[in-house]
Amino acid sequence: MTIALISWDLDKSIQEPWSKQLLSQARTAITMGNWPAGTKLPSIRALALQLDVSKFTIAELYEKLAAESLVISRPGSGVYVAKTNPVALLSEAHAGQSALAGDVALMRQTLQRDNAVIKPGAGWLMPEWLPIAGLKQAMREVARQPQSLSDYGPAQGNILLRRYLSERLGQLNIQAEPQQLLLTSSATHALDLCLRLYLKPGDAVLVDDPGFYNFFAVLRLHHLNIIPLPRQQDGPDLQALATLLAQHQPKAYLTNSVLSNPVGTCVSPQKAFAVLELLHQTDCLLIEDDIYADFEQQPAIRYASLTGLARGIYLGSLSKTISADLRVGYIAASPAQIASLTDLKLITGSSTSQSVERLVYQVLTGGSYRRHVEQLRKKLQEAMQSVIPQFKKRGFMPWHQPDGGYLLWLKMPKDVSATALATMLERQHIILAPGGHFSLQADADQFMRVNVTQCLNPKLWQALDSALQLLAVTNKPQQPLYRTEQSTVRQ
Repeated sequence: MTIALISWDLDKSIQEPWSKQLLSQARTAITMGNWPAGTKLPSIRALALQLDVSKFTIAELYEKLAAESLVISRPGSGVYVAKTNPVALLSEAHAGQSALAGDVALMRQTLQRDNAVIKPGAGWLMPEWLPIAGLKQAMREVARQPQSLSDYGPAQGNILLRRYLSERLGQLNIQAEPQQLLLTSSATHALDLCLRLYLKPGDAVLVDDPGFYNFFAVLRLHHLNIIPLPRQQDGPDLQALATLLAQHQPKAYLTNSVLSNPVGTCVSPQKAFAVLELLHQTDCLLIEDDIYADFEQQPAIRYASLTGLARGIYLGSLSKTISADLRVGYIAASPAQIASLTDLKLITGSSTSQSVERLVYQVLTGGSYRRHVEQLRKKLQEAMQSVIPQFKKRGFMPWHQPDGGYLLWLKMPKDVSATALATMLERQHIILAPGGHFSLQADADQFMRVNVTQCLNPKLWQALDSALQLLAVTNKPQQPLYRTEQSTVRQ
């Protein structure tokens, strides 16, 4: 079978190079399975005549497809769609070979590079929700600047970006001078540095439950004793906090204070004051992660806004609203703490990329970021209003309706296991996030986290309905049997 010449389309009226158009078209057709493995491509001469382009253009196209292992050339026979997977989809090291596989199973699933997979379990926004045009403009601007694109950056990170962050934190009533800020490659990198510096194996650490699954993973990696602290809608359970502080003498408390992952709640002012007092009495270090700051509709209380940075460490990130690829995190703390954390950063990984930091700074100050965030908040509200009724109609109930952001913590319908549902939908290329990833409590499998921006595809609801119907039949209790002299019948 040969791919028909009319299957190729070339628009010569647009500025995009012809070879790039054809490469994108062929790549999509092959990876989506529209051109099955073993299908023969037209000859270079025939396709060049059909499209009225040079044979060199088609030869270059076929060479690029071969370089990506999308096609294979058979001398004397022609060029065929490859039976092997493309380079981007080649098998990676088997997860079972890693002792850490359980901690990052959900992350591995959601990082699949397959456009056909729907990912309600993912923890980030899809590219179309992010400022792609602003990023491209910022890249051009950074490339024109005289600074080096190939040198190491400053130890604490780009000074202009740190000044910007200092002003931004001031708007949240957090006073942090540029020298009190350390730029990192991500918020996770920032947390890792803090755990390395302030804790040692065996130390007890309080962490919200439900809480972000990677918090649990990083704490386990450092061989720390995880103490789950029940999370309520207005913050941590104070009675449980007092009890756990007395029983375990934890060295630190790790928390999302605003739009907490996965539940989407913010700590109330009254509870925040009480938490700070309890931590102060027991000399427990507060590590406050605030990576969802730009998603809140109205400014909420931060622990750092109540006490300053003398009694805790504040972590942030710029990846959620700009780019999951161009990642920049940061730490705000006292000058002495920042000095030590900077040295640790240099020892374990040298400086961070100043090109990425300059690029992010350019996006933030380019004039369109504020408008992007305002539009993003509006779109997220609309997504919440669209998605929540769909889940309710199917028996999923929000544990809390967030005031912002894109994450929902849902209570499962009666007798439905989140793990079982996730397993069923995975076979249909839909990735869910069962509650067991986010909670150590006995009822964790009665919940799941969803990303509303990944729930707008009608295929999700069709697959979900089918799975729920099948589970309803599977879970239906069987009628007991009773025996008569003649036969066995159902009551």
